[in-house]
Amino acid sequence: MESKVLRGHVFRYGDSIDTDGIIPARYCTNYHPEDLAPHCLEDVDATFSKRVKPGDIIAAGNNFGCGSSRENAPIAIKGAGVSCVIASSFARIFFRNSINIGLPILIAPDAVDGINEGDEVEVDPSSGTIKNLTRGGSWQAAPFPEEVQEIIDAGGLVGYVRKRLAE
Repeated sequence: MESKVLRGHVFRYGDSIDTDGIIPARYCTNYHPEDLAPHCLEDVDATFSKRVKPGDIIAAGNNFGCGSSRENAPIAIKGAGVSCVIASSFARIFFRNSINIGLPILIAPDAVDGINEGDEVEVDPSSGTIKNLTRGGSWQAAPFPEEVQEIIDAGGLVGYVRKRLAE
């Protein structure tokens, strides 16, 4: 299992950011990350796609990704360059869709409470360790089981299956 530490600046959002807020339905006619990324979160934060940098991190409150089961939402987030999402809780289908496309997501309510917009954060998804490098603080999220981490490391379920078939 690969151990890759992620580091980026935080975009902070509240509770119940739904999939329509992540990627509005009017853009859900395709699944290409490069087409979805410019519209990621545009109805929640009109400046997000212009400010986000590769490796940045989203921290959000409860029920992140609620709403429809559209896989376009985590694809848009990953396509925008976000390295992971930390939330107090996730909608179940968004959680699974994120794993399926290889987007690391961590449930860590205490970390979300200790992270502000713009903070630089370091995350080790394989161990579940989250550190706020700007203001201090360290938290522990539950790490993924090894099999799930392998899917994320492979870039998602398709990459994982291709890797397994090649073996």
